[in-house]
Amino acid sequence: MARLLLVRHGQASFGADDYDALSERGAEQARVLGGSFAQRGIRPDVLLCGSLRRHRETVAGLRDGLGGAPIPVLADPGWDEFDFQHVVEIHRPAYRDRAYLMAELARTDHPGRAFQEIFEAATARWCSSGDDAEYIESFPAFRARIVAVLDRARELLRQHRDIIAVSSGGPIAMAVALLTAGPQADPATLATTWTALNRVAVNTGVTKLVAGRQGLWMSTYNEHTHLEADPRLLTYR
Repeated sequence: MARLLLVRHGQASFGADDYDALSERGAEQARVLGGSFAQRGIRPDVLLCGSLRRHRETVAGLRDGLGGAPIPVLADPGWDEFDFQHVVEIHRPAYRDRAYLMAELARTDHPGRAFQEIFEAATARWCSSGDDAEYIESFPAFRARIVAVLDRARELLRQHRDIIAVSSGGPIAMAVALLTAGPQADPATLATTWTALNRVAVNTGVTKLVAGRQGLWMSTYNEHTHLEADPRLLTYR
């Protein structure tokens, strides 16, 4: 059976001027995962990735860990993360001032946890918004984008046995929500499933989708045993 391995990018640079760049830890996570793939004999025919810097840098780390093999890389912006900064700003317009947001977080005992609470409140509003026109990309539009990118990946799997796609937590969680809740799931069920999955996504976690006669189905979600030997590498944001 053909396999599509969805990889969440390595840790980005939260709080830095350029969030989209991998942190040093994120780059190490990507190399460790590539080495784990090499040890297990997993060498993809094609690497897919979104258009974001953290996706490209994760691909570079994977290739290093795999021994620098000349694996073709195909960019597909369908795998990009939704614009969570925009979603947060719609939820609380004052956060358009990044300095104000960072100052608020700095006043808390746990800035990462505080941002997670803001993020979850903002995405809950996004998922259930009665006015999708507020958003550059509404939640239904995000869902449709992931349906389309899964269809494109399924077509590639007709030509290749193993494909790795480097993406972000949101698209991967949506792909799994669609496959588990079903494409005809009501919006509330899909949003609840997506939120629960997205909450636990690990940096460089691996989700395995298998292509069969009935289409794609999920085999494993968010597997990250490659990080367990070094707890320092286990990050969620």
